[in-house]
Amino acid sequence: MESFSTLIRTATHEQHAAAETSTFMSDLLGGRLGVDAYTRYTEQLWFVYEALEGAAGRLAADPVAGPFIRPELHRLTALERDLAHLRGPRWRAGLDPLPETRAYAERIRECAERWPGGYVAHHYTRYLGDLSGGQVIRDRAERTWGFDRKGDGVRFYVFEEIANPAAFKRGYRELLDGIAMDDLEKQRVAGECGQAFALNTAVFGALGEEFRLSA
Repeated sequence: MESFSTLIRTATHEQHAAAETSTFMSDLLGGRLGVDAYTRYTEQLWFVYEALEGAAGRLAADPVAGPFIRPELHRLTALERDLAHLRGPRWRAGLDPLPETRAYAERIRECAERWPGGYVAHHYTRYLGDLSGGQVIRDRAERTWGFDRKGDGVRFYVFEEIANPAAFKRGYRELLDGIAMDDLEKQRVAGECGQAFALNTAVFGALGEEFRLSA
């Protein structure tokens, strides 16, 4: 029988590929955009993680979501250091979510309040993505814009408290596989993972419009 983590990976394969190959991310990783585009993307991440981590304390005791709340994953403090580096000490002034980012953050909050399984879907798509593809972004950002290796500007991608990311991801997937849900609920959660990718891709689309390369 297919494990739950495999079910999710299979069900979201196309949405995952669409997010990774968005025009904005391709241009960013290809070095065709300036540090201002990277900064704007980092700003949008702040709103997403503020929604995710703002709910973490409340969900820590929840039987479904609680086991996934791991402080070593939390990114908000690192994001804020990056934003202070990118935007200066008054980085909060003028911090502005795109409408697509606002919709993404609102969906995370809605799941956190009403549906712990849905919150797990968003938790999984964000943090495991950061531990995986996020490392490619860090490497390119360091090389393209001259950030110190694992220093200010890319701290969001540095998980200092996770010594072995591969082992951590294995353990996370084992938690998913052991989750106490019936098959119908697992399908719902897998569907929400797809929705998380779609919301993320919509943010990339909006950023792509904002930082469109002239033909």
